[in-house]
Amino acid sequence: MATKILMPKMSDTMTEGVIASWLKKIGDTIKPGDCIIAEIETDKATMEYEENVSGVILYQVPEKSTIVVDGLIAIVGKAGEDFSALLSNSNTPISTPISVVKEEIKEIPAPIPIANSSNIKAKIIQMPKMSDTMVEGVIAAWHKKVGDSVKNNELLLEIETDKATMEFESYEKGTLLYIAGEKGSSVKVDDLLCVIGEPDADYKTLIEVFKSGNKTTPQSTLTTENTNTQITPTPNKVEVSTSSQENGRMKISPLAKKLAEEKGINLKTLQGSGEGGRVIKRDIDNYVPSPAPTQQTTSQASSSSVQIGQENFEEIPVSQMRKTIAKRLAESKFTAPHFYLTMEIRMDNAMAAREQMNAIATSKISFNDMVVKATAMALKQHPAVNSSWLGDKIRINHHVHIGVAVAVEDGLLVPVIRFADQKSLSQISAETKDLAGKAKTKKLQPADWAGNTFSISNLGMFGIDEFTAIINPPDACIMAIGAIKQTAVVENGQLVIGNIMKVTLSCDHRVVDGASGAAFLKTFKDLLEAPVRMLV
Repeated sequence: MATKILMPKMSDTMTEGVIASWLKKIGDTIKPGDCIIAEIETDKATMEYEENVSGVILYQVPEKSTIVVDGLIAIVGKAGEDFSALLSNSNTPISTPISVVKEEIKEIPAPIPIANSSNIKAKIIQMPKMSDTMVEGVIAAWHKKVGDSVKNNELLLEIETDKATMEFESYEKGTLLYIAGEKGSSVKVDDLLCVIGEPDADYKTLIEVFKSGNKTTPQSTLTTENTNTQITPTPNKVEVSTSSQENGRMKISPLAKKLAEEKGINLKTLQGSGEGGRVIKRDIDNYVPSPAPTQQTTSQASSSSVQIGQENFEEIPVSQMRKTIAKRLAESKFTAPHFYLTMEIRMDNAMAAREQMNAIATSKISFNDMVVKATAMALKQHPAVNSSWLGDKIRINHHVHIGVAVAVEDGLLVPVIRFADQKSLSQISAETKDLAGKAKTKKLQPADWAGNTFSISNLGMFGIDEFTAIINPPDACIMAIGAIKQTAVVENGQLVIGNIMKVTLSCDHRVVDGASGAAFLKTFKDLLEAPVRMLV
């Protein structure tokens, strides 16, 4: 009798899962103890799913389908068994209406014979998932070219993820037979990246088999002709989008592109003298900027139509980092009910203490380091602020991991100072400098940005007086730090000059109430206004 397989709940916060890939296909026989049938992407990670039933897989939802927990994902039974009743009588939520599923089942074609790849001495290398939020990677640089020999653990290429640019070492040895895209190409996680094997291996058949297994290969890197399904490797060239060339593409050599970027030359203004109009080094060396547009004379146009300027703009592709920032912060802003608390802090004592500490400190202490330390100590006294919303529960963290926002070229990264309450100001200073340096050179590793329980965004060094920040999930709060400004303050009934810093705490009202946030800020203020308390 046919049996339904439902989407499992694989984490405490999981409400739906994505079928990342099927490891067993329709027609395959499975049995207990040897039946990891799929990889399922949850809200935490991509995990293998093992099903303890026996039989033949009769039905599956498509790969990349999003299915709610306890929704139908597959049916197992005897070969040839009629399973339509399980679809028509199913009360479980599935990703598409039942009527649509039934129509699809009636039209399932007979299996198409697939070429046998078992004897091909080559391996498909897929785009790895290099961070918990990564859905695709951009090829930053190849360190090998087609035809090169590759060893185990040898650097193969650099991949730009949504977090950083990371090195990818080969786990196969052999000859690099095929690459699925040049520098700048986007490849989805688990899609074809390259092929490594013996020099005479039939890699084209291997790619065909890979594609037939419902793996989506980027169309820009594999060309399939209608007549003979011949797959052709991409030529070793860099192509840059432009509106002034035929088919919206522009040919340019890597060296010419590099020189143009160094000289600040707009690629759209270049004319190529190489083969097929390709822009080469000579074109960069001989480049002469076009003269600026001049105002029309009276003989050319009346005074009412004189041209005094020219509309101009450029469009740049959205980086993986910017896509993730947009997605995560939009979700935070529109799902977490934000409220804001602003407080002024007198920084005179903190400034004097910092000057004394830097006279003996091994690592120069900044005001931001003092903010991190005061924040961590205040969080230990107010754990309700050091918390996360998990839907059906609130997680109150008793450890303090402070995320410190760092501006980088493509956006914003938030490396984490772990157990910040237990570290000295000198330790926080050294660690912050190290992490900020890694962030700006794209050398952060996944462990460097994971696990924050509270975040700080400091724009004071840019002269910003005050601002509000969007909460960085999964935190319940983020604190925005403004600049230290000299201003008139009342002291013992007299006007005096004081140094004031404004801070604004953004709170998720599902987790933190106004009184809790205010109490935290009061403790934070007391620590900075009497900094000796941070040293004992």
